[in-house]
Amino acid sequence: MRSFSNLWYWIVLAVVWSSAGQRVLGVPWDMVIRARKTEDGEALADFSEMVRINVNRRLRMMHESGLVLAGLVAFVLTSLVLLAFVYAIEFAQAVFLLAFPFIPVTALSLRTAVAIRDRDLDGLALVKAVERLRLYVQLIGMASIFVTAMWGMYHNMSANVLG
Repeated sequence: MRSFSNLWYWIVLAVVWSSAGQRVLGVPWDMVIRARKTEDGEALADFSEMVRINVNRRLRMMHESGLVLAGLVAFVLTSLVLLAFVYAIEFAQAVFLLAFPFIPVTALSLRTAVAIRDRDLDGLALVKAVERLRLYVQLIGMASIFVTAMWGMYHNMSANVLG
């Protein structure tokens, strides 16, 4: 289970973060671009409706099962931290470094969803809110990839030195 020296791990890492940046709040990025650039209004209406559906879905899920999901995620991440850094299991380290950055991404997504609903954003203000969220997701993704790459290189070099 040599994760950091396996090409498939790095492909999965790239695909996961690429996908996270392409669908912000469950809305495909091409819809955001079309809503911002078109003047016909239909693309903006479609975008607004898609955001409304996904915001309502996420907030309903948060209210109905948010506490249970938070407890389950905390349990899984705590288990991963123990396996990864106490017992030094490389696969657990790789999974933790892949999964943990989605905690702030999820928190920002929920915060944005609440702001969209509470402020009743629409039109270009809604587009700007989704664009800002995408920027934050991309920044978290870049930091995550950087930290994962540094940890992976450290782990591979120390494994080669130690034999």
